[in-house]
Amino acid sequence: MTAVAEAPPREAGVPPKVRFKRNWDKRLSFIALHSVGIAMGVIFMLPILFVFLTAVMASDQAMTASLWPSEWHFENFVKVFQKAPLLEYFGNSLLYSALATAGALLSAIPAAYGLSKLKWRGQNLFFMLTVAAMLLPPQVTVVPLYDLWVRLGLTGTLVPLIVPYFFFDAFSIFLLRQFFLTIPKDYIEAAKIDGCTEFQAMYRVLIPMAKPGIAATAMFCFLFTWNDYFGPLLYTGENQDHWPLSLAIASFRGMHHVEWNMTMAATALIMAPVIVLFIFAQKSFVKGITFTGVKG
Repeated sequence: MTAVAEAPPREAGVPPKVRFKRNWDKRLSFIALHSVGIAMGVIFMLPILFVFLTAVMASDQAMTASLWPSEWHFENFVKVFQKAPLLEYFGNSLLYSALATAGALLSAIPAAYGLSKLKWRGQNLFFMLTVAAMLLPPQVTVVPLYDLWVRLGLTGTLVPLIVPYFFFDAFSIFLLRQFFLTIPKDYIEAAKIDGCTEFQAMYRVLIPMAKPGIAATAMFCFLFTWNDYFGPLLYTGENQDHWPLSLAIASFRGMHHVEWNMTMAATALIMAPVIVLFIFAQKSFVKGITFTGVKG
């Protein structure tokens, strides 16, 4: 048997100086790439760091131009709950965001399925109307909607903010429709051959394959409702018991505008759940955004 000659190493015959230069160039490229990432990360983290540092300052130091606390007052995070019922406001925000997100997904998934996997007359027209509705600012329809909820006697509660998501959310439909297009239709057709109905094909085949897109849509909806200020101000401004955190923090700032450390402590507590949610759902969120808009 003839022995197979081994291929010479890729670096064989390369002068040491050239080899060193190539390795040095690779190291410099690696350092430059990660340095830019680190620099951008620091820039984006500066506002959060400023909020935290101000939150643990004394009240008199928070009014100065000092950026570093002379004394660390972590008890400010406890005093915030004594100055305002933040737990009640947190519950209202969580109720609003959770139910609105659930309603948006329940209504958007079937609509996006119909726009991406079914063929029917007027499909393109409905999609164009969905995009047009997404582009309209909410202030355009606020007057008739507010008059409707006043007639129903539901102003002052979270109901006018939550219920519309169970019927139509243009952005969620658009985002899910774009992600569903990346899933080959062959899977749906194979499920139908096996005896699945349209609903079963959507529930058993499409939804498990579209988890990243659904996670991204849910996070977008949750973040929007968590930070929503205009809607709560319009519908719950007259009833403090139903205020979410976004409206409560604005009122808290008005009552404690001199105590910037208390205001920043309340702000940090409000940001914490969103940051934790993004950390745990980061992979699904990034994957969902990456594949959205790429038709398969």
